Amino acid sequence: MMLSTQQKPPKPRNLLFLLSDEHDPRYMGCSGATWMRTPNLDALAAQGTRFTNAYTPSPICVPARASLATGHWPHTNGYWDNAIAYEGRWTSWHHRLADAGVRVESIGKLHYRRQEDPTGFMAQHEPVHILDGVGLVWGSVRDPLPKTRGRSPIFDELGAGESSYNRYDTRVTHLACDWLQQRGQESESASAAPWALFVGLVAPHMPLVVPQEWLDLYPTDKLPPHKSLPAGTPRHPWVERLKEHWDHDAMLDGDGQRQLARACYFGLVSFMDAQIGRILAALDAQGLRETTTIIYTSDHGDNLGARGLWNKSTLYRESTSIPMIVSGPGVPESRVCTTNVNLVDIYPTALDACGVPPLPEEHDLPGCSLLALATQADDPRRIGFSEYHAVGSETAAYMLTREGFKLHHYVGHPSELFHLEEDAEELHDLASDPAYSQVLHEMEAQLRLMLDPAAVDARAKRDQNNLVARFGGREKALSKGNPGPTPMHEKYRMV
Repeated sequence: MMLSTQQKPPKPRNLLFLLSDEHDPRYMGCSGATWMRTPNLDALAAQGTRFTNAYTPSPICVPARASLATGHWPHTNGYWDNAIAYEGRWTSWHHRLADAGVRVESIGKLHYRRQEDPTGFMAQHEPVHILDGVGLVWGSVRDPLPKTRGRSPIFDELGAGESSYNRYDTRVTHLACDWLQQRGQESESASAAPWALFVGLVAPHMPLVVPQEWLDLYPTDKLPPHKSLPAGTPRHPWVERLKEHWDHDAMLDGDGQRQLARACYFGLVSFMDAQIGRILAALDAQGLRETTTIIYTSDHGDNLGARGLWNKSTLYRESTSIPMIVSGPGVPESRVCTTNVNLVDIYPTALDACGVPPLPEEHDLPGCSLLALATQADDPRRIGFSEYHAVGSETAAYMLTREGFKLHHYVGHPSELFHLEEDAEELHDLASDPAYSQVLHEMEAQLRLMLDPAAVDARAKRDQNNLVARFGGREKALSKGNPGPTPMHEKYRMV
């Protein structure tokens, strides 16, 4: 594909940022899952550039979203887990846009600490933050990690129906459409301010409950084969410890329920796609598409039963890979870019999209504008990175990928190494294969150029131990925080 070397058109003034929760990017029609019903995301990809190697900075909600806001890795900003949430202490791209005169607001889920914190938004509409500004304090108890968290509640709700999350997403979509209608009316004025809107949807996050019309799209007897390890292959010891701590799969009654859970997830992806379709239709109805950069992504993926694992929290692609689609003025259409990208790239992208020049210190951020990357040739040497210091991890875990190889480094445990070009599903660990010893050595060295794995692990545990102490010690902390997904406001619950 030839990329234009002509002068780029004037930068668009507006930014529409669409964030889902827990969406594995393989489950879209445009990414090759032709059996998935995602017409709106597919159309958005056709109108812009889709990045096939996009990663979360951390495969759990709160750290991922803090890095998205600040443009820094978790080991830099110190937002380690779901009880240490963004509160405005670090400059966000929302701060920077607001300071530059851009109208920047949010609608929907943010998962920061609390609404009153100075996170940079001029207004937050129907936000969801960590529960009571506290979150999962019990998940900060990692030093040492309790043997088990006990029974998992994530499948207490499963099947056809309408959850509080579904109702919330419908409301968020309605508010976003109204917000865009107002901006369209204001755009007729010569003094109309540029804007940036952050829309946070919850789907396809658990609970795996979805209205029947969406579940009917995915009959359980017609789903693609369920992914499993080759016969006799043990789980990595770090991963086995994670599963032992909180065994979600044990709560499912056989393969029938496993297939139902997968079907519900796929239904939620299609439900979410429909909400995005409504929002994009509202943008088009107001004639705002030509002046707006649109970004669709998610905070992390979901294991969805692979390796007997559910939820996120691992370094495998199910958990760390995210969708990343960018569309708008100057963005190549129908392009598929294989360069590694990350949520930390959103900060410079937001500035670029709204025409806000970076400050000198922002040139040192790890991210790069996706608008620039979309117009450049694929770069196999750019690093993909993720790290995990949260629920169920006895030690820190780090993922690094470049030039077709992917390293999983676990503090205190052997590493894993995968050759993605030959083993896209990460089923064959090459770390102990002498033929790949040099590759393993080079990737471990690259990781250590970024950070000291053991020192960062110790720093995260120190901060978490301090948090646990503030809540009265280990035993009290283990009982503090919601046991499952963040509960919705009572107005979204069934009476």
